[in-house]
Amino acid sequence: MPGTERQATLVGAILAQRGRHRPGLVGEGFTRSHDEVFRAACARAALVTALLADRRRRHPDVRPHVGLLLDNTPEYVYWLQACALAGATAVGINPTRRGPDLRRDIQHTDCALVVTEAARRPLLDGLDLPMPVLDSDSPDYAALLADHLDAAAPALPPAPETRILLTFTSGSTGAPKAVICSQRRLARAGEKLCQMFGLTAEDTGYACMPLFHGNATMALWAPMLLAGGTVALRRSFSASHFLDDVRRYRAGYFTYVGRAVSYVLATDPRPDDAESPLRLGFGTEAGAVDADRFQRRFGCRLVEGYGSSEGGCNLRQDPAAPPGAVGRAGSGPGDDLAVVDPETGAECPRSRFDATGRLVNGAEAIGELVNRTARAGFEGYWRNPEAGAARTRDGWYWTGDLFHRDAEGWFRFAGRSADWLRVDSENLAVADIENILGRWDAAEAVAVYAVPDPVAGDQVMAAVQLRPGHSAGPADAPALAAALAEFLAAQPDLGTKMPPRFVRFVRTMPATATHKTAKAELRAARWSLSGDLVLWRPYGAARATSAGYRPLTAQDVEKLHARFAEHGRTELLSPER
Repeated sequence: MPGTERQATLVGAILAQRGRHRPGLVGEGFTRSHDEVFRAACARAALVTALLADRRRRHPDVRPHVGLLLDNTPEYVYWLQACALAGATAVGINPTRRGPDLRRDIQHTDCALVVTEAARRPLLDGLDLPMPVLDSDSPDYAALLADHLDAAAPALPPAPETRILLTFTSGSTGAPKAVICSQRRLARAGEKLCQMFGLTAEDTGYACMPLFHGNATMALWAPMLLAGGTVALRRSFSASHFLDDVRRYRAGYFTYVGRAVSYVLATDPRPDDAESPLRLGFGTEAGAVDADRFQRRFGCRLVEGYGSSEGGCNLRQDPAAPPGAVGRAGSGPGDDLAVVDPETGAECPRSRFDATGRLVNGAEAIGELVNRTARAGFEGYWRNPEAGAARTRDGWYWTGDLFHRDAEGWFRFAGRSADWLRVDSENLAVADIENILGRWDAAEAVAVYAVPDPVAGDQVMAAVQLRPGHSAGPADAPALAAALAEFLAAQPDLGTKMPPRFVRFVRTMPATATHKTAKAELRAARWSLSGDLVLWRPYGAARATSAGYRPLTAQDVEKLHARFAEHGRTELLSPER
């Protein structure tokens, strides 16, 4: 059957769809064959070529950028493939951005054309954009396409090094950067996952993560395209529809981020939860506790990977990995991964653990993960050479993420570079504390982060979203304080510096558009009393007794600020102060 063999290039995989009449794209109320998807992509490739012909004549060496302000709809997939065929660059526009920030993203990436839909079109009102905007739900759009419905694929396919994507970083730590991705790199990423997970034309991948981000584009759309399989689209992530969707579309593979997994686990259990076609999920930051819960409940293994939109460093996943390990080195030819001291560049000592599994030499073992192979596949940031140079300084690729590596070579994630905690002169990794707090049966979701100490260094703060059936009102504070302290006291791998000084009970964990925890928002709130219950251990209180935690009051906050002033650290006071 034509198209059943996996293709080596992105354009080759798109061309292989021609004449294949099995479902290639399914979703909420639609089914499109591979051939229909191919023809739709050809029509849009011809449309973008016609619309921007004058611009191409004036700037023959400049490839056009097409901004996609769309939910996970067929139009998004059509335009991804159209850009690949036409040698254009698809720019994933984050629909949660607003006003000046949204305008900045579109203009920063030099979009010559923006494609949107009726639901998202109002976001562009008043932005005074200088480029054409196509509303894919409008009659005008249908009329424009009508002249190209029978268009053939371009006679000269773009070279593999042609830029196919600009995908923004999540923006969880400052302004998002636009990561450059070539067709070659995207095809390599997809091929790697096809081989790793045995994906074939018989498989369906469930795309519930947003296509404007690399998670869905690189780890689901690309491998399913190369395998010749089916992509099942969910317009936007829905925990309540997750299980029904994977059953309806017979999806065996999906991608995730940790918050999405916790949302699914928060849905009401069903007796037949494990009766589904799901066999594998691939993603990041689910945590060992949630991964175990997910497998026991749904019969689906979650494979934790490590990688980034930048592509400079990836860890090879291995089913034999011990608990908590992300993987080993060896994901790419010539990769030379190491954990190094970010100040000196010296390789850190290997991590050691006691009988309980607690890391005993974190202060020396935790460092930044680097790839000492020059550039290591990183293709740069669009119009941001300074950020690119920071990533590739001294000929190495610096991930900005904290890891430690044990004697057998297993790497363990310890947090983002912004997640260093230094408590009483001891370095701590937030990931270790989050994994421990994640065991608390009352906790639905957990985030750990640093807040400043009035004297020096940091204090540990945690945000906790409670499971349904638990509440965190003023009347619940004594019982919560006792339950939390009892839980912490029972954890054998909780180091003496690890118990949180402050615990904020949030109604819903704040998240970025890509469903990552928005720790910047939590750090900014610090210990402010904004309607949430905040428990704390006053300085000098016992670390893990029922009397250790009590509600933080306005008077407590005043005393905290007085301590900052006393020690000359007023620049670290919370913003509302």
